[in-house]
Amino acid sequence: MKICSARLKYFTIFNLLICVCLYTTSARAGGLWLYEQPVPDMGTAAAGRAALAKDASTAAGNPAGMTRLERSQLVTGFLAIDVTAKFDADDTGTTFSGGNGGDAGYFSPGLGLSYVHNLTEDLKLGLVVGSYFGLGLDYGDGWAGRYYTQDGEFLTAGMNPVVAYRICEWLSIGGGFNVILSKFGAKVAINNLLPGLYDGRLKYEDEDVGYGGNAGVLVEPREGTRFGLTWRSEVNFHFKDRPDIHGLGPLLSEALLKSDFKGDKLKIDMTLPQGVMFSAYHDLTDRLAIMGNVGWQDWSEFGHVEVSVGDSTSTTKNLHYRDTWHWAIGAHYRITEPWLLSVGFAYDTSPISKSSNRSPSLPLDRQIRYATGIQYDWSEDITLGFAYTFLDAGEADINQSGGRFKGNIRGDYKSNYINFFNVNVVWKF
Repeated sequence: MKICSARLKYFTIFNLLICVCLYTTSARAGGLWLYEQPVPDMGTAAAGRAALAKDASTAAGNPAGMTRLERSQLVTGFLAIDVTAKFDADDTGTTFSGGNGGDAGYFSPGLGLSYVHNLTEDLKLGLVVGSYFGLGLDYGDGWAGRYYTQDGEFLTAGMNPVVAYRICEWLSIGGGFNVILSKFGAKVAINNLLPGLYDGRLKYEDEDVGYGGNAGVLVEPREGTRFGLTWRSEVNFHFKDRPDIHGLGPLLSEALLKSDFKGDKLKIDMTLPQGVMFSAYHDLTDRLAIMGNVGWQDWSEFGHVEVSVGDSTSTTKNLHYRDTWHWAIGAHYRITEPWLLSVGFAYDTSPISKSSNRSPSLPLDRQIRYATGIQYDWSEDITLGFAYTFLDAGEADINQSGGRFKGNIRGDYKSNYINFFNVNVVWKF
């Protein structure tokens, strides 16, 4: 394979980084907005989250709901996330061989904590520790889409202090700020172009801290009927690291030497989207309650990713994301006095509208959640719970054209789902 001297002349290291790394880095940040937390309302697929206000987890779901808690409370638990993502390549439309990447998903554990402190009848303080965003995939080194991604992860851990105040009997407000630590890592193969050469490799890893805020309103026009509205702000992250590049062939090594790249840091600016959720809750009988959500998330803003090398070369890439909408419905049923059963269903539209815009780094389509849970009142002070959610992430068909360096990749995900399990404890004191 030959590359003309003119093409080599203009093939700077910046273009190389954009070619092989942009989709991996930006899409990894998109991961998932995780409604699943180690709290009781995972059993309703988060339906009614902004209006439930039944335990200390409302500090995260809607801080205004803390005013309904008569005593200080702590909710804590363990979350298990088991991801299955199996790509099925269309050999007629995929350029490179190497297989489908096996099951790119893996198991991840998580912990969470929500605490509400009762200052007065109308004034409450709260603290939330946990994560609502992130995921990772690992396809291995030699699969057919290795020039798009090999593996990567985006992990977040946050702290969210909040405060709530009851203005009158039926109206409460609340809000706080977020401090989120993020860790991003990605690895992608580099096509050396000449026959017989092994692939090169680009590895990127960095950490950053982002800041944001959240606010909520809770309205209770009558006992047993509540409406909640919450807003969570965007959070900006600025990753900056020197890419670890190894194994370049002679052509790309020459391009690297002729470029202006002097080991400068690759900067990637990404934004976690802001979101708004409206929830309703209503007691139908002494045993049965229903609840639901309507939500919106600003993924179109996330889709504009700024990438720069050093202080002079930069570009903004439009990944063609679109805003998403969320709907959920759920129910509580009191089987008998110590036992409460939860069920729920949720639907989220896809942030990616076309297969030509979808990367194997983010194999998401529309998302459907089926959930159930059970709670047991151990005593007046302690409630034990278990919840399960099955997330169907759709077939997520991909039809990417990456040119000579990345090749084309076409196919879909016949197995693309996540199992979530949690155990939780509510402690009143």
